[in-house]
Amino acid sequence: MFTTLRSVSAVLAGLILLFWPLAIAAQEAAAPAQVETPPAYVLTKSGAPDYTAWTKLADRVEQAIEVGRASDKVLSDLRGELTDWRTLFSEYQAENSIRINTLKTQLSTLGPEPETPGSEPAVLTQRRAELTRDLNAAQLPVQEADEAFSRADVLIREIDTLLRSRQTDALFKLGPTPLNPILWGSAVLDLKTTLDLAGSEVTQAWGSDAQRKDLQADLPLTLILLAVALVLLTRSRSWIIRLGNYVRERRTGPSRGVVGFLMSLGQVIAPVVGIFAMILALDLTGVLGLRGQVLASSLGALGLIFFVALWIGTRLFSAEAGAAQILPAAKPAIRAEARLNAALLGLLAGLNSVLNAIAEHEKYSSDTVAVLSFPIFLATGFLLVRLGRILRRNSGPVTAGSPGAFRARMAALIGRACEIVGFAGPVMAAIGYHSLASASLFPTVLTLGLIAVIELLYGFITNLYGTLLRKDEESTQQALLPVLAGLVLVLASVPLFALIWGARATDISEVWATFLQGFQMGEARITPRSFMVFAIIFGIGYAATRGLQLALRATILPKTRMDKGGQNAIAVGTGYLGIFLAAVAAITAAGIDLSSIAIIAGALSVGIGFGLQTIVSNFVSGIILLIERPISEGDWIEVGGQMGYVRDISVRATRIETFDRTDVILPNSDLVSGVVTNFTRGNSIGRVIIPVGVAYGTDTRKIETILREIAEGHPLVTVNPPPSVVFQGFGADSLDFEIRAILSDVNFMLTVKSEINHEIARRFVDEGIEIPFAQRDIWLRNPEALAQTAPNVANAPAQDAEGSGSALTRDALTVEDVQNDPDGEGDE
Repeated sequence: MFTTLRSVSAVLAGLILLFWPLAIAAQEAAAPAQVETPPAYVLTKSGAPDYTAWTKLADRVEQAIEVGRASDKVLSDLRGELTDWRTLFSEYQAENSIRINTLKTQLSTLGPEPETPGSEPAVLTQRRAELTRDLNAAQLPVQEADEAFSRADVLIREIDTLLRSRQTDALFKLGPTPLNPILWGSAVLDLKTTLDLAGSEVTQAWGSDAQRKDLQADLPLTLILLAVALVLLTRSRSWIIRLGNYVRERRTGPSRGVVGFLMSLGQVIAPVVGIFAMILALDLTGVLGLRGQVLASSLGALGLIFFVALWIGTRLFSAEAGAAQILPAAKPAIRAEARLNAALLGLLAGLNSVLNAIAEHEKYSSDTVAVLSFPIFLATGFLLVRLGRILRRNSGPVTAGSPGAFRARMAALIGRACEIVGFAGPVMAAIGYHSLASASLFPTVLTLGLIAVIELLYGFITNLYGTLLRKDEESTQQALLPVLAGLVLVLASVPLFALIWGARATDISEVWATFLQGFQMGEARITPRSFMVFAIIFGIGYAATRGLQLALRATILPKTRMDKGGQNAIAVGTGYLGIFLAAVAAITAAGIDLSSIAIIAGALSVGIGFGLQTIVSNFVSGIILLIERPISEGDWIEVGGQMGYVRDISVRATRIETFDRTDVILPNSDLVSGVVTNFTRGNSIGRVIIPVGVAYGTDTRKIETILREIAEGHPLVTVNPPPSVVFQGFGADSLDFEIRAILSDVNFMLTVKSEINHEIARRFVDEGIEIPFAQRDIWLRNPEALAQTAPNVANAPAQDAEGSGSALTRDALTVEDVQNDPDGEGDE
C-alpha cells in the first residue's frame, strides 16, 4: 500500500512540474503590464535638485497638514514623494566633499587669521580671502541640501504624527453594538445579497457561448489542476506525515529533529499549492465574476493561515522529543486539544480576513460588519481562553534554575495574556468597540503564531548545529551558538511584531532609514557601514597582533638570551601597541575624524580622572611593571603579607600563587607603591637560618663543630661563602645557636631546614647531647588547704594514667612537697 501511495505521489509531482509553468505563463499573460513609477523628485540640467519644484511640494504638504482634510491615501502618497526628495538631499549632502576638505586643509596651512589687520603679508591675506570665497561657494550646495533635508524630515514626521493620530481615533471609536437585534436582519440581508450577486455572475458567465468555448479549450488543464488540488488538499498531509515518520525513525540524535522539521514543511507547502492550483483552475474556467474573484483571492490567504496554524499545532504540541518541552506536564488529550485550538484559531483568522475583503469590496456599513464579525470574535476569544489555560496549567515547573524554567515561565505568562485578551476582546466588541476588539484579538493570534515559528526555528537550528558538529542532544542543548542564533531570530522578528500590532510599513522604513543614516559625533557621522569597516579592520589588526605575540612567545624570544621576565614584557608591550595601532587604523578607515571627537575625549578624561582613577592607576602601574621589571613571572615574592610565586602580570592586576595553591590577585598599584620582597630576583641564591638550642653545661665548641659539619655536608649549601655557626647567647632554657647558610636555590629552603634538623637530631643522639625543654616550678599560696585533702587523696582509687586518679596523685605529691618546704622556696 505504501509503495502504491509513493508511486501516485510521484506521478502527481511530475504532473505539477509539467503543467505548473504553463499555468504561471497564462496568469502572467492575463495580468496587466506594470509600469515602473518614476521618482518623485526633479533634477535640473546640471544634475542638482530642482529646489523650485521642491519648494512647491513642501508648501503643498504644509497646507494639507494644516487643513487636515486630506485622506490617508493622499497623505501616504505625499509622504512617499517627500521620502524620495529626502533621499536625494541626503545623497547631495556629500557633494563637493573632496573639494571642501582640500580647501579646509589649505586654509589650515596658512595658520589662524591674525587679530590685528595688516600684521601679515598682503600675499597671505589675499590668498586666505580667495580660499575662503572658494570654500563658501563649495559649501553652498551642501548647505542648501542640509536645509531642504531638514524641512523634508520635519514634514515626514508631521505626516506620520497625523496618520497615527487618525489611526488611534479610529481604534477607539465607539460603533454600533452587535447585540442589537435590529441590526441582525440588515446584516443577513447584505450577506445574502452578496452571495446572490456572486451566483448570478457565475450564471451569466456560464451562459455565454464565448465563455463555454474558452472553457472547452482549457478543459484538460483545468481538470488536471482540479485533480491535483483535490489530491493535495485531501491526502498530501497524511502522506507527508507517514513519510516523515518513516524517515525519522531511522535517525538518531539531533539529525532526527532536522529531518523531522524539513519533512514537516511539506504539510504546509503541499496543501497551499493545492489551494492555488484550485484558484487557478477556477480562474481558467472564466465563470468567476468580480465577487467570485474577491472570494477566490481571499481563499489563498485563508488556506495559508489555516495550514500554517495546523502545522504549528502539530509540531509544537506533539509528544516528539524536543517539542515536548512546551507542555511537559500535559496528557495526550490536552495536547490534542491544544493542536485543535491552534488550527481553529488559524481558521478563524483566515475567515476574518475573507470577511474584511468582502466588506471592503461590497462597502458594508459598520452595522453589518459589526454583526457579521461578532461570531468570529466570540469564537476567537473562547479559543484564546482555552489555549491560554492549557499553556498556563501545563507549562511545567517554573522553579529558578530547573531545566526549561525560562520556557515554562514564558509559556505561563503568554497563557495569562491569552486569557485576558480572549475575555476582553469579545466584551469590547459587544460594547461597540469593533476596531479595538479586532486590533487585540487577531494580532494576539498572529503573535502566538510568530512566537511559535521562532521557537520551531530555534529548535531546528539547535538540531542542525548538533548534526553538523556530530554532538549528542545534551551537548547540543548546552551550546552557546544556537542561543546566539535564536537571539538573532528574535531581533529579526521585531519588525514583524511591529507590523502585526499596527505599525505601518513606512514606520519600519523610517526606523531603518534613521539606522542607516547613523548618528553624529562631532563633525563625523557614524553609520552601520563605518561601524562594519571599523569592526573588520580592527578584527584583522587584533588577530595579526595576537599571531605576532604567539610567534614572539613560542619561536623568537625563547631563542634569545633574554630572561623570562623580559620576554613577557616584550610580548605584552607588543600586544598593547598592536591593539592601539589596529584601533587607529580602523578609525581612520571608517572615515572618523579623530579631531572631531577631541571634546568628547576630554570629557571622558575628566570622568576617568574622577570615577576610574583606581583602574587607570593600576593600568599605569602594570605598564611600569612591564618596563622596569622589578618582578617577573616565576619570581618568589612577598607583598602585603602575601607570599607566593608570580604566575601572571596583566594590565590591571598580578596573580600570585601561594604555597597553599591558592591564587591571590594583587592590584598593580600595590606592587609599585608598596614594599615588595623578591626572594628570587636575578638569581635563586638565598640564605637560610636554623636556630638550635642545647642544654646548659654542654661544650659550646663541640656544638659549633658539629653544626658546621652538618651544614657543610648538605649539597644545597654553598661552599663560597661557607656556612657559619653563631653562638647567639644564653636563653631562658638553653644555650642558643644558629646555623646561617647560603643556599644555591632558595626555593628549597623548607626542605633544607627539615633535612638539617633531622641530621642535628641524629648527631646529638649519637654524641649524647641533650636538647632541653622548658621547665617551670609551681608555688602555692595556701598549702594548708590542700593538706586537709591529703588523706582522701591517699585513699582514692587509681584510674588510668591520664585520668582523675593521676591528677589527685600529683596533687598529693605537690602537697607533700609543700609540707617539706613550707616557705615555698623549693630548690631548682
